[in-house]
Amino acid sequence: MPANLDMVLSYFPSSRHELGLYFPFPKTKGAKLFVPTTAFMSNKLIQPAILAPQVVPLISKIKARVRTCRMVSATYPMTKSNGFRPTHTTKVAEQNAGLVGEEDVQDLKTLSQLKTKLYQEVNGINRGIFGVPSSKKSDIEALVKLLESQNPTPDPTLNLDKVGGCWKLVYSTITILGSKRTKLGLRDIITLGEFFQTIDVEKSKAVNVIEFNARGLSLLNGKLTIEASFKIASKSRVYINYDNSAITPDQLMIVFRKNYNLLLAIFNPEGWLEITYVDDTMRIGRDDKGNTFILERSEEDISVLT
Repeated sequence: MPANLDMVLSYFPSSRHELGLYFPFPKTKGAKLFVPTTAFMSNKLIQPAILAPQVVPLISKIKARVRTCRMVSATYPMTKSNGFRPTHTTKVAEQNAGLVGEEDVQDLKTLSQLKTKLYQEVNGINRGIFGVPSSKKSDIEALVKLLESQNPTPDPTLNLDKVGGCWKLVYSTITILGSKRTKLGLRDIITLGEFFQTIDVEKSKAVNVIEFNARGLSLLNGKLTIEASFKIASKSRVYINYDNSAITPDQLMIVFRKNYNLLLAIFNPEGWLEITYVDDTMRIGRDDKGNTFILERSEEDISVLT
């Protein structure tokens, strides 16, 4: 090759140049040389050029994609990858936002953290009495099971001092839906107040108080009181017997009289109750009907409630 010939090797990915290499001669106007790809230079075969120059992005773009991929995967670990492009990572993260996943639950290591998260989950759902979305119910159940697995009082009936006193219901899987809610006037006429339970360990007695507010009766406040007795069945289970019940004042009883048996069927505590978790401020129980109850200790005056 002449020393004074400044040859520039260029590749042009067009139909005109698909079969060879293009050598322009800058000193000779209009002079062009087209060399087949089988030509030799310095005893080495010039290989055909790759015909897809757009397949490989620029190095700067590759680095940007790698950085993006690493940031996303650090926040939401990917299970699938397609080169540099995460598969549905952002979409899945948005759909699961706010849910209690297995990884989130595993990060809650202390009882205090678990209880705080559980209170956050049950907040604003009216104790679940009128139903909750299935996903929310599953999240609550997952947290309940974790707390139960770390129960600081595995033999609660042998430590009844932790069980006794006044408790306020914060969540229950008991629901009043459809025609039941309509019959009881719980759509427009009656609203539910707080649910309290007082336990007298010395007398083996329990009193449940469900507060109501009747809008149509000059904002009349009233309550359903259910008294029951209990006896120890095992280290964690008690058997409950229904004793009696009453609705006060009489004006509120008139509202419920026709469907009083329905009301009792919903709130009657008779049967066995397994105390699956109890500490100084929280108690969790499961009954023979498949219901779950979460209660927090209350400072209410027991005598006022009963």
